[in-house]
Amino acid sequence: MNDLPTRPDASEQRRSELAESLRKVRERLDRACRAAGRRPDEVELLAVTKTFPASDVALLADLGLVEFAENREQEARVKVAEFAALRPDARVRWHMVGQLQRNKARAVVRWADVVESVDSERLVEALRRATANALDAGDRKHPLDVLVQVSLDEAEGRGGCRPDEVPKLADMITRTSDLRLRGVMAVAPLGGDPDVAFDTLSVISARLRRDHPEAVDVSAGMSGDLESAVAHGSTRVRVGTALLGGRRLTSP
Repeated sequence: MNDLPTRPDASEQRRSELAESLRKVRERLDRACRAAGRRPDEVELLAVTKTFPASDVALLADLGLVEFAENREQEARVKVAEFAALRPDARVRWHMVGQLQRNKARAVVRWADVVESVDSERLVEALRRATANALDAGDRKHPLDVLVQVSLDEAEGRGGCRPDEVPKLADMITRTSDLRLRGVMAVAPLGGDPDVAFDTLSVISARLRRDHPEAVDVSAGMSGDLESAVAHGSTRVRVGTALLGGRRLTSP
């Protein structure tokens, strides 16, 4: 009797898809860095895994990625635990990149290594308190790394502080030992010129570094505009669609 053809295992097929997408994203980053006269190792790839399962995170970790991002605390909390069960020995870092309400600070500091969406004094204080309590309780081992999110178009609902508010927030963050200022984050305006937006962010970052030399991170650029962000000094691109495919629908 002839053997029937073996259908590929779903997880192996997904791994092949992710490996190919990762290869293409890496190639884009390499080309962008060469065009900007930069080394590829100057730009970190942050995989935005919102709406995708922990199994995808596990496969990407197997492929060598160590930085992952979520934008909803409730989804992230579950996913981080599921990933830890799938890959208990993996050493990865989790970023919160979505807008964060103050009442979620206590929950987010239990799983996030980095919060990139800090945009108000009240949020800084909420994260400081939550981090201090988590450190005291043994739920965290290290202070929380934070980035100041800057609004480049003042559009409502997208988060971010005004550029002129950055110094005050940065000073507030550095006055506490529970938070560590790492830099700035921004999203290019919808329908706007990303080159103009990221050039503005580059100027803001340079000013911040004059007063806070440790704030070297510039988190900017996504699937559609990472080349522009790299050309203007981004040190971290946040890639979701180009890496994982179209977003899956989630319940509200």
